[in-house]
Amino acid sequence: MIRKESRNVMRERRHLRIREKIHGTATCPRLSVFRSNKHISCQLIDDEHGVTLASSSSLALKLTNGGNIEAAKLVGKDIAKKAKALKIEAVVYDRGGYMYHGRVAALADAAREGGLHF
Repeated sequence: MIRKESRNVMRERRHLRIREKIHGTATCPRLSVFRSNKHISCQLIDDEHGVTLASSSSLALKLTNGGNIEAAKLVGKDIAKKAKALKIEAVVYDRGGYMYHGRVAALADAAREGGLHF
């Protein structure tokens, strides 16, 4: 009998494969996304120094329902505003092993509308 691995274990494996190819710098940081059932969060990370430059989440924005597409759009706009304040225009998008669909895509589109290039 073949034992199927959990969905989260498979996502973590995909994320490790992606992380082998993606690397953020101070001028072009990595925009990393984490999605849970209730909330969504993202960070701008400088991998050379191992530092988080800015972060945003539906929890930090105190949204009542952080697990929907509208919340993801607000988080994307907020992270773009914080990046502009740090004079960051270009980022490398790290979808965290999630499918580029739904909330993950909505956050990316809102960040692009806010002025980030990736």
